Amino acid sequence: MRLTVLDLQLADAAALDSVLRRSAVPDPDVRRAAADIVADVRERGDAAVADASARFGGGLAGGALRVPPARIEAAGEAASPELRAALAKAAGAVRRAHEPQRPVDQPLEVTPGVRVDRRWHPLRRVGVYVPGGRAPYPSSLVMGVVPAQVAGVAEIVVTTPADPDGEIAEAILAAAALLGVDEVYAVGGAQAIAALAYGTETIGRVDKIVGPGNAWVTAAKLAVYGDCAVDLPAGPSESLVLADAAADARVVAADVLCQAEHGPDSPVLLVTTSPELGAEVEVEIDHLLPRLERAAILEKSLADHGMLVLAPSHDAAIAFANAYAPEHLSIHTADAAADAERLTAAGSVFVGHWSPESAGDYATGANHVLPTGGLAAAYGPLSVEDFGSWRQVQELTRDGLAALRPTIAALAEAEGLTAHRLAADIRFEETA
Repeated sequence: MRLTVLDLQLADAAALDSVLRRSAVPDPDVRRAAADIVADVRERGDAAVADASARFGGGLAGGALRVPPARIEAAGEAASPELRAALAKAAGAVRRAHEPQRPVDQPLEVTPGVRVDRRWHPLRRVGVYVPGGRAPYPSSLVMGVVPAQVAGVAEIVVTTPADPDGEIAEAILAAAALLGVDEVYAVGGAQAIAALAYGTETIGRVDKIVGPGNAWVTAAKLAVYGDCAVDLPAGPSESLVLADAAADARVVAADVLCQAEHGPDSPVLLVTTSPELGAEVEVEIDHLLPRLERAAILEKSLADHGMLVLAPSHDAAIAFANAYAPEHLSIHTADAAADAERLTAAGSVFVGHWSPESAGDYATGANHVLPTGGLAAAYGPLSVEDFGSWRQVQELTRDGLAALRPTIAALAEAEGLTAHRLAADIRFEETA
């Protein structure tokens, strides 16, 4: 497998910019088509959801939207002991990792007689989108539901597309059963996001939508934003592997393959100062591919979106990684821990030989719902804080307001908003 080579020492600004300036936002055609679906669901409700599912797939055989709670319970009981144990262990790790994130109210007396407190409250109802269909992701259900439960969200709804036979994957239903989620809808794509955002005759609207999805899901999130809160637009899964000459080429190759198997549009970059390591990794990829079920997807992903980035120095490699701001970042360098301190723009960082990205996807308790498309420069992983909101609560005494009157008066006069000044002054006027 030959990866496309980008030599940072030889690349001009345009070539470098074409790699760095990507986006999680789908192309305009997808955005327009998704917006049309969203508008239709907003207007026609269940009928529009059914029409979209008939066109694009994802609906239950028989046409029902909601998965019966008894069906969810049965899937939990029928799951293998191994799957139940794995789901329980993963959920327990996520719960332990996220419990310290629960916000604490912040009371503050700014000046004598002037209090400005910050108080956090969980959301009332949240929708968790779980990718499904041909490739089910019960781990994504865990990653979305458990932080919501830790936050104290009262109502948690799951939407996930059915497979081509009109069935929800047993593993997804088993995960829902384990976590006590009994409101699950067999809806995927843009129609699922629209149904959650606006509500239909069957699906009640939610306060916020979270969870990963494809381009149609991302485009629909953008279409409903402003009417319903969303976590963040996230595109195809992506990864950057930073390695130096001391790295184990075989392990590096495995980490390159790890995220590339999500789909043929998943970019993976190997950034190194060592051309020799790059060549060794390419050879190891060829050795490992025949062992993998999704070899065809991997080959296309790496051929179309795989890249070997050759850096002239270690500092240049780190600077490139920060500029790229990947969703996943694996570090295979002589001092991986020190390099992790310098890498400040990434969704989730995996430090050293014993830290595969798959551990974070499934088992460490870290959240795998992450920003993509360079958004890791400004966004972080899904967290407990995403399932609530802050209130500013202000309380002043008479003396406290009296001390602020000159400030209020001067700024109100400067802005021509004399009613603002009056609201403060009138409290001190004598009444007849």
